[in-house]
Amino acid sequence: MIDKRAVIHETAEIADNVTIGPYAIIGENTKIGEGCNISAHAVIGKNTIIGKNNRIFQFASVGEEPIDRTFHGEFSQLILGDNNIIRECVTIHGGTAKEDGITRVGNNNLIMNYVHIGHDCRVGNNVTLVNNAALAGHVHVDDFATIGINSGIHQFCRIGAYAFIAHMALITQDVPPYLMVTASPTTSPCGINVEGLKRAGFSSQDIRQIREAYKVIYRQGLRLVEAIEKLKVMQQETPAIERFVTLLESSKRGIIR
Repeated sequence: MIDKRAVIHETAEIADNVTIGPYAIIGENTKIGEGCNISAHAVIGKNTIIGKNNRIFQFASVGEEPIDRTFHGEFSQLILGDNNIIRECVTIHGGTAKEDGITRVGNNNLIMNYVHIGHDCRVGNNVTLVNNAALAGHVHVDDFATIGINSGIHQFCRIGAYAFIAHMALITQDVPPYLMVTASPTTSPCGINVEGLKRAGFSSQDIRQIREAYKVIYRQGLRLVEAIEKLKVMQQETPAIERFVTLLESSKRGIIR
């Protein structure tokens, strides 16, 4: 299952039933879980921890040193969960001492060709990153979010759960959960990701309440603190609205308007 032409550091730990293709490079102190498939010419960087049943395609670079001028060889690591698909030429970099030195990517994510995930990012579960999407350093992407082709996310931004970022959007502030964001003519919110919520099993009642929450934030002319207070009342009836409250209260860059 391991091609003899692969280059594997002697300290690497490879679990059972792992496939590693020719000319793949497995770095120092890496750990690769059961059932993973590492294709030809893929590179797994030093200290990387990879969970079970991940597919990493050719020419991907996973867990290499961060692209950061202040990095000078400190501890840096990527922790990758289970059941992820990482397509050709993806780059995911380890963390820096500016945080805890770790970039984290969760489970069941689809990361398409040429996607870049920068240092110290946090990517949740069931996220879809479409071709050429780029996450700068310290970006957080919550569960079930979708980021479209050629989109860019500014450093320290957060993308909320179930948000849908359209192609070629440039995100410079936090995106609340459930939102649709368009890039034309300018990057701006354009309603709720209704189709995504239906596919995820949200009830009609929940979707109606999420629509109302959107109106509280974007249609009623309220200050953010006033909107948060109204949403806290609404979440007592619809727990899904708690995601709005959590992101709005913790936002450091402000939300997209």
